[in-house]
Amino acid sequence: MEKRFIKATAEYSSLNRHIPAPYIRKNFELPFVPDRATVKVCGLGFYLLYVNGKEITKGYLAPYISNPDDYCYYDTYDLLPYLKKGKNAIGLLLGNGFMNSLGGYVWDVDKSAWRGAPRLALELEAWDGETEFRLTADRSFRVNTSPICFDDLHYGEYYDARREIAGWSEPTFDDRKWKHALEAGTPRGEFRECRIEPIRVIRTVKPERVFKSRDGYIYDFGVNSAGICKLHLANAKAGQQLTFRYVEQIRGEELYVNSVVFPEERYPDYFKNNQKDIYIAKGEPIEEWKPHFTYHGFRYVQIEGLTEEQATDDLLEFLVLSSDLQTVGGFSCSDETANTLFRMVWNSDRSNFFYYPTDCPHREKNGWTGDGAFSCFHMMMLYQCEASFGEWLANIRKSQDDRGALPGIVPTAGWGYDWGNGPAWDSVAFYLPYVVWKYRGNTEIIRENAHMMFRYLQYIRTRRVENGTIAVGLGDWASVGRRFSRFETPLEVTDSILVMDIAKKAAEMFAAIGYGLEAEFAESVSAEMRETIRRELLDTETATLKGRTQTAQAMGLYYGVFNEDEKQKAFAVLLDLIHEKNNSFDCGVLGMLSLFHVLSAFGESELAWNMITKKEFPSYGHLIEIGETTLPERFMPDGAPNDSHNHHFFGDIARWFIREVAGLRVEDCQTVIIRPSFLSEVDFAEAFYDLPAGRVSVEWKRENGMIRLNYRCPETVHLALEVDDSVICRREDEQEAEKEESA
Repeated sequence: MEKRFIKATAEYSSLNRHIPAPYIRKNFELPFVPDRATVKVCGLGFYLLYVNGKEITKGYLAPYISNPDDYCYYDTYDLLPYLKKGKNAIGLLLGNGFMNSLGGYVWDVDKSAWRGAPRLALELEAWDGETEFRLTADRSFRVNTSPICFDDLHYGEYYDARREIAGWSEPTFDDRKWKHALEAGTPRGEFRECRIEPIRVIRTVKPERVFKSRDGYIYDFGVNSAGICKLHLANAKAGQQLTFRYVEQIRGEELYVNSVVFPEERYPDYFKNNQKDIYIAKGEPIEEWKPHFTYHGFRYVQIEGLTEEQATDDLLEFLVLSSDLQTVGGFSCSDETANTLFRMVWNSDRSNFFYYPTDCPHREKNGWTGDGAFSCFHMMMLYQCEASFGEWLANIRKSQDDRGALPGIVPTAGWGYDWGNGPAWDSVAFYLPYVVWKYRGNTEIIRENAHMMFRYLQYIRTRRVENGTIAVGLGDWASVGRRFSRFETPLEVTDSILVMDIAKKAAEMFAAIGYGLEAEFAESVSAEMRETIRRELLDTETATLKGRTQTAQAMGLYYGVFNEDEKQKAFAVLLDLIHEKNNSFDCGVLGMLSLFHVLSAFGESELAWNMITKKEFPSYGHLIEIGETTLPERFMPDGAPNDSHNHHFFGDIARWFIREVAGLRVEDCQTVIIRPSFLSEVDFAEAFYDLPAGRVSVEWKRENGMIRLNYRCPETVHLALEVDDSVICRREDEQEAEKEESA
């Protein structure tokens, strides 16, 4: 890949001075009809690619969102369908992306060493069997300003349609009045081809209603999600300006912005500019437009500047964006509350998967490591995300500092090493390779990340205090009814347990690839932490972990702190804690990952089901009652109006539904157990998962006082059917074989 970069200008946008996104183009003569032709494009931050007037970009926000001092990503395109003998043209439109992330100033991205104008490296090659043609980006490329007057990943995009240049990417276009490109410095990052799923439109949503507000017209799409709006504007006058504001909530008939911005007193620029697009019309009978280099999280869009005649139902459509992940798992049952919650998990996941899991699609858009760690177990049961996880891990490896520590967000410009990390968040470096290995049988991802995991275990041992426990960074985040940083469960409990667990999983992974010494070291760290926890944090007489909280007891049982003869007593303590809260959960994200699974393991799936589905606060069912369509950042009695309403890290209930309600327990890619709980309130349930060897599925229903269960499993996968004799079971592939024999 050619590593020489060009740019349109040395200036780059600030809030006080907007520098338009540049057009960059080149006419060239191809002396033959090619039989092979490719182009490699590295656009920093984002790009759109045109060949002979046709846009062929792989998806939105290409090529990737990364720290360019770690990796400079490029994409490869097959140009054979687009090139011809004779005159051709290649054109690009460049956006700021992470190269100049103005809204990223909250996380110090404005102070990054790489900050600058967007730039381009390009390598085009064509062959006819004998002759090679080669073109690279250099000063002979021509540049001009585009109609995108301002763009920022967080803030939005301003587009002046009057500045459009017709035919600018066509080979017949005369660009002699355009300026020559400038040479640009090459970032320090390693060049890396982007081979993961692109970001694409995964569905479109029409508005459910349109109504007048104080400042304009509000479009309600009925669902909170992430993406952009496509505008279909009729009878606009040249210069008519439309201002778009995107929010999750309204109060009365007005916008409520607090959940998609940061407090105005601390971040006035963010409060004023975030989630805002501007379109200036060119004055044609019909005009269509959509943003190019940004996206938003929203349910409601307010448009200022519309006339009453223009505010029609078909003015806007919501293009929902996400990484184009294939669905590999699913669930449904007879209870509509559970089905709705499962859809809410799906919507939250997809709203927050833009190359990697993000923490919210509006206020932050950051790759918070903890959020990915908490969700990877259920995400791997729903989507084919192993390639995206692997790519994000490559960036996480690059972010590891000389001590072995990891930041709380990746990519980062240096923020997140002093706050926002710690073992709970850093566990992403272990859990991502672990779930990919377990569910997909991929050991290469272990090899790629083994050194990072080993270095981290060495580092975290240095953070032990005198009694051997660890308390670093964030703990049981977003505990019910509490502010984020107030953890009822002591940090030393959650951190020490998680270090024990990630070391244990590291030992499994190291052993799987033949790293014997590393496996022994990891096993020793895990054993050492378990011994320390039991000595310093556990009352063995009462089988109670320090803090006496639901999170502490559930995590202790889930991760193996208690000895076999202590488990029933420890579980009794957990039940007491649940009963003390009127049979409701009282955890943060760490406790919620284990609580329902532990209840089911001890025969209390009915209790877990009621805690999840009941309508009273706190519960997931209560979210439906208050009108949520995605999972919130916190469970609060008032619905937490000032917190994000689109997070995924409470989504593990989807995995619980699949495992306990439907009974499909995928232990690893070669082992499946079918063992439904047969809940009293459920008459039917089904689930499936696409293993590398093929689909495994289960479906059960109550009929005439009996339960009938059908299942399917590839022959090469070990299946254990664990139901009693009263359940009538039938293997679907056996039924199909019988039908074929009969035929």
